[in-house]
Parts: sequence; structure tokens; C-alpha cells
Amino acid sequence: MLAAYLRRVRGAAASPEDVVICSGYTQGAGLLLRALARNGVTRVAVEDPGDRDNDTAAERAGLTAVPVPVDERGVDVGALRSSGARAVILTPAHQTPTGVVLAPERRQALIAWAAETDAVIIEDDYDAEFRYDRQPVGSLQGLAPSRVASIGSVSKSLAPFLRLGWIVCPPGLADAAAEEKRIADRGSPGLDQLALARLMESGRYDKHLRRMRAVYTARRAALAEALAEHATGLALTGLAAGFHAVAHLPDTASEHDVVTRARERSIGLTGMSGYRFGGAPVPPELVLGFGNLTESTIRSGIAAVGDLLRGDAGQATPSRGSRYPGRDSARRRDAIDPGA
Repeated sequence: MLAAYLRRVRGAAASPEDVVICSGYTQGAGLLLRALARNGVTRVAVEDPGDRDNDTAAERAGLTAVPVPVDERGVDVGALRSSGARAVILTPAHQTPTGVVLAPERRQALIAWAAETDAVIIEDDYDAEFRYDRQPVGSLQGLAPSRVASIGSVSKSLAPFLRLGWIVCPPGLADAAAEEKRIADRGSPGLDQLALARLMESGRYDKHLRRMRAVYTARRAALAEALAEHATGLALTGLAAGFHAVAHLPDTASEHDVVTRARERSIGLTGMSGYRFGGAPVPPELVLGFGNLTESTIRSGIAAVGDLLRGDAGQATPSRGSRYPGRDSARRRDAIDPGA
């Protein structure tokens, strides 16, 4: 059932024998990286900016993580060729955290690189079903099933605490990944798998996704409207899919200062520096999440830090008796934090 769903919805070239069930993306990436290390791979490329947990996963598998830059068309394949890596982890449908889509010509160049160097592409297909401007971008795995291992999960579609995911493996990696899974925990819960299969078979999973796309569309609109009202002129990108966007602060702003002063008002903001290899604070940008928040929370959170985002706030911070009460801090701290 899962393989059929991935073929229908993600355009994957998935057969049941190539699918390994895992406990979400993190475990799936770890299984693949350990399998690759056993096969002699020593260097894996990672996106910069990108999910820095991938660096840690690579190191724990005994591999060296090599940063490769990302621009407005996705990962720089030329830099990837120069990296010496024989594997790469990337988010082609909606890059984390910039939100860009890997351009068609780069998809082809990436696949050509993998074929020429006998490399493996690990695709983190983490939120591709939630696109708002057009049909979801197809899985990279469908273009090169012999070179791409695609990892998906229900963390975004159902709930993060439901630790259930899958790897669509290239034929040469399926057995190795399955063996790593067996050693790790003997298998993921069967009842959870049966429940997900029933949801997909009955059509209720598709119905749920349609309903949630409408919910997230409204929250996305609330974020854009609140920024337009309280931080006029602030550039916002990456909103076409997923649950976060990137706010580009004025060049003169200090990303660290904006984040620090927002937390003094009990508002959680996340700087782009946390996604950059080496933590560079420039250009100053914020990654704003809206997935698990109400529209009113999003609007109030942005209103509370609008002056900081515009770059025209004074040095004084609100007192304990101001409009940012501490008793509301737990709720409001998550207002625009993508990690919430």
C-alpha cells in the first residue's frame, strides 16, 4: 500500500521490496549512512545552509560531512563535484531552510554526478505534500531510482510523536539498510504500520492531507499578512510549501540582537545562522515557522516584534508590566519558531 501511495502521490519508482520501514527521518538517515560507511564511503556532502543534524548523523556513522552551498536554484552541483563526496543529503522539493526548489537542470546535473562517481543521493522528502502554489514537486527518486534513496515520514502529515517513516532504497542498498534496521531495534511497531496502511487504502489519508493543506494555507496567510502590517517592506521567501518561511532582515540588523530581544518579549525567533555550516550571522535572516500555531498566535507574535523586524526599535525593552506578560510566554515563544 505504501509503495502504491508513493508512486501515485510522489511520482516515486517504488516497489515493496525496496522499502525499509523506519522510525522517522532521523533513523532512516542514520541507517543509510551506516550502510554507506560499511560500503567504503568516507565523505558525505550536506547542504549549506541546511539541517545541521545531518552533520552529526554523518559523524556518528564515521563519515566526514562536507558543506556544499545552496543558492536560489538549489544545491550547487559544481561545488558538489569538487567536494570529493560519494553521497549527498539534500531536500530538493522544498529546501531546508531556504524553501527553494532544486531547479530542473540541477536535478539532471545531480543525477549525472551520481552516475559518474558511483554516488548515492539521500533525498529528505519531508514536507513535499504541502505545497500551496501548484501540484507538489515530484520525488527526485522517481528520476533515478538506482541512485536515489528517498526518506519520508508521517511526522509532518500526522504527528511528530508518531515515529513512523520509510526509505525507498536503490536496489543495492535495500538489504544493507534493512540489516542496519534489524540491528538497531528489530523493527518498527506493526500496529502503527497497519493503521497507516488502512488510512491510505481507505482514502482517509488523502482527505486528511487536503484538509490540513487548507489549515496551513490560512496560517501561512496570517504570517504574510502580519508581516505586511507590522514589518512593511520586509522580504519574505520560501512560502510556497511547507511550514516555514525566511524573513530577510535589513542589512544593518544584527540577527543575534533581534533574536535575543525578541526572547525578552517571550517571542521565539530562530536565526538563519543556526542552519549555516560555521554559524555565520550574515546576511541577517530569520526562519519563521507557522505549522503548529493558531492564526491569532501568529498575528500576535509578529505584532510583538514588528519593530525589531523593521530595524527601528529603540534600546529599551519592555518591562514586566508591559504588553508582553510572562504568563503567556510558553505559548508566544513558539509563535514563530520553526523548531516548535
